[in-house]
Amino acid sequence: MEALLDERGLSKLRWRCRRGLLENDLFIERFFDRHAASLTVKQAEALGALMDLADNDLLDLLLRRKEPAGELAGDEVRKVLEMLRVPAAASSPVVGH
Repeated sequence: MEALLDERGLSKLRWRCRRGLLENDLFIERFFDRHAASLTVKQAEALGALMDLADNDLLDLLLRRKEPAGELAGDEVRKVLEMLRVPAAASSPVVGH
């Protein structure tokens, strides 16, 4: 079992993930809403690698305009990117009529 990120690590990661583009912030906020309680140290490191990107490069990945390349092409980064990309409707419970 992988080690979960502790509260201090999570707080630092949230701070590091603040972005200049609202669109990126929306993806990231939704990610934390869904996954903060179960985020592993490896996933946090992968998210940190994505945060090293410029805002527009990150948005291109989030919107599937590009796929990760080079050092970002690792499995953990790809997994975290998929977690970030999940549409809001796909994660929301369906309200019946």
